[in-house]
Amino acid sequence: MTSPFLLDHSITKRFLSLPLPASDTRIQAEYIWIGGSGEDLRSKTKTLDSLPSSVGEYPEWNYDGSSTAQAPGHNSEVIIIPRAVFRDPFRGGDNVLVMTDTYDNKGVPLPTNTRHPANVIFDKVLDHKPWFGLEQEYTIFGFDAHPYGWPKGGFPAPQGPYYCGVGADRAFGRDIVEAHYKACLYAGVNISGINAEVMPGQWEYQVGPCEGISIGDHMWVSRYIMHRIAEMFGVVVSFHPKPIQGDWNGAGCHTNFSTKEMREEGGIQAIYAAIDKLSKKHQEHINVYGKHNELRLTGKHETAPITEFRAGVADRGASIRIPSQAAREGKGYFEDRRPDAPPALPHAILRLDLAGRDLTDYMKK
Repeated sequence: MTSPFLLDHSITKRFLSLPLPASDTRIQAEYIWIGGSGEDLRSKTKTLDSLPSSVGEYPEWNYDGSSTAQAPGHNSEVIIIPRAVFRDPFRGGDNVLVMTDTYDNKGVPLPTNTRHPANVIFDKVLDHKPWFGLEQEYTIFGFDAHPYGWPKGGFPAPQGPYYCGVGADRAFGRDIVEAHYKACLYAGVNISGINAEVMPGQWEYQVGPCEGISIGDHMWVSRYIMHRIAEMFGVVVSFHPKPIQGDWNGAGCHTNFSTKEMREEGGIQAIYAAIDKLSKKHQEHINVYGKHNELRLTGKHETAPITEFRAGVADRGASIRIPSQAAREGKGYFEDRRPDAPPALPHAILRLDLAGRDLTDYMKK
């Protein structure tokens, strides 16, 4: 069931397409930030006199943090600082999406601002040239909270025909997926592919490779665009790691990772060394890899148990998968199949540990 509150988009389009006089250089900048849950996205629009030439020229702004569970009512102002700019696929023209991070009025990063400490960490290890590629799985629900494409009052056929499936009886919501894909390409998000997933109504898109902190900016903006597209279709997108209990796959954010050393000849040794370091901090990483992840990491449905750590070549039931191509060529990347968390601090922690640094010392600096 789609939303009963859908409006006629053709009317909206009529006004959005109104041209401004050639002498009018004003643009609309949609400022985006992460809300109080650490996962919800918020945004509001600011008119600028002209299109800035760099992200540093965009003005800081603020919002009412008491309405997003990020500040008390008597001191509610939260400052947002622009960090990355993308083309606006909804308004078009010179209008932009501006990804920001959040601070209190004394300039202290909010607890939900994981970008700030992540960037501090990344700046310490820039010489390793860390690349990330994220596989974001998600599930489409109708406005009535029923999985999109599932029969009312029952269940679809068991998993098997849906992964990368084609046809009206196995691919549910493709219009949403294709709209999101093209909107991300237009925006400048480094989206690299899409596919239908194992559970019906579940899909995946990939972002990357991106270097360092930029992976978080690209992924968060891709999620924002996804929520806006779903809003237009009158459906809801969930990133919950186990949206449907039972014999159905969950939804993760698998993280493909490499450093300069891993991508060079003989880099497989750097990959094995990194995996060894990860094995020694499994629980520490699990703690920041997402809420409710224990519902997904059960040892079933292409996961390793949350209490165990193991790696393997081409093994989707492992914590860490080494692609067969990397094993064969002796260089490349590996995939951490554990994360579900929104990207930023977890990936910085991962990068720091692989560099052999001590996390606690860096967080104090």
